[in-house]
Amino acid sequence: VGRPSADMAAPMEFLRRKSGPRLIILFFVGLFIPAVTALIEGLYCGTEVCYDVLGVTRDASKSEIARAYRQLAKKYHPDRFRTGDPALAGESPESAHQKFLLIATAYETLRDEESRKDYDYMLDHPEEYYSHYYHYYRRRLAPKVDVRIVILVTVCAISVFQYYSWWSSYTEAINYLSTVPKYRIQATELAKQQGLMNRTKEKGKNRRSKEEIREEEEEIIRDIIKNKIDIKGGYQKPNISDILLCKILLFPFYLCTYVIWYCTWVYRFHIKREEYGEEERLYIIRKYMKMSQSQFDSLEDHQKETFLKRQLWIKEKYEVYKEEQEEEMKIKMAMDPRWKRYRRWMKNEGPGRLTFIDD
Repeated sequence: VGRPSADMAAPMEFLRRKSGPRLIILFFVGLFIPAVTALIEGLYCGTEVCYDVLGVTRDASKSEIARAYRQLAKKYHPDRFRTGDPALAGESPESAHQKFLLIATAYETLRDEESRKDYDYMLDHPEEYYSHYYHYYRRRLAPKVDVRIVILVTVCAISVFQYYSWWSSYTEAINYLSTVPKYRIQATELAKQQGLMNRTKEKGKNRRSKEEIREEEEEIIRDIIKNKIDIKGGYQKPNISDILLCKILLFPFYLCTYVIWYCTWVYRFHIKREEYGEEERLYIIRKYMKMSQSQFDSLEDHQKETFLKRQLWIKEKYEVYKEEQEEEMKIKMAMDPRWKRYRRWMKNEGPGRLTFIDD
């Protein structure tokens, strides 16, 4: 740095006597650190002031900013640039293009009220360096569409797809059951008892072809199967309350219902020590089996009766039942010819074994 000048000697001597060497060091650091600037490279117009780029003052209105932008855009637009133009003396196509980009950036910054407010705040408070970066990139990277609208549209699309898929599965199940002889014969007998089949055999002017009569009979059989049969599981009749949109809307109600049910369960069976009813016993058994409500409902009634007779809601008895089921499954698999072939293949030609053929 060199020796200090004569006009700095007096302040340095004062600082040395009063505060010691630490304050002298801070004094020199303050002399050689540049002042904080409000113009940051990479933010807005970079090291240029957006107002100066457009040639307007900070008090300019929107119309004045737009007018200045149009005039400069016509002058520096790459499509309008002409070499030798007196108004663009000393400008090359590359420099004119860069100037046009700077003008467009200045206009985009100042035409929006919120962006202009952030830019003015940056000019007035240059010391808040990181805050300017945050506000700038938050505005640039923020989605143009409201996130809530995107979520709502997505949920609605998923719900429509769910409902359509469920109806397709349900229709497929009904069409299949109408071809099963067991259900078809029962539905035909019910249709004859209700007199629905006799209406198809009309005479005179209202007589129809055999194809029309057959189509009507098929429709009657499908309707009876729909009304009489109870399909559960993945092919059950769709309910509007099961789609995603309805579940989200009804979530507060479901949550309150669950809290009330849980508190009632604790009060009845943990505090008052009441005995479990049939519904509560089946609920505990379903939880032990880790089955959903629809999966458990698809079981036959005699299976549920067996669960109740064996008192599977008691943890120890359920563990015994589980071990019995596992042993029974092992025996079935051991006796199954397909399983035997698989074990033989794994032993002789397993997936990790290489064999060679002698030709």
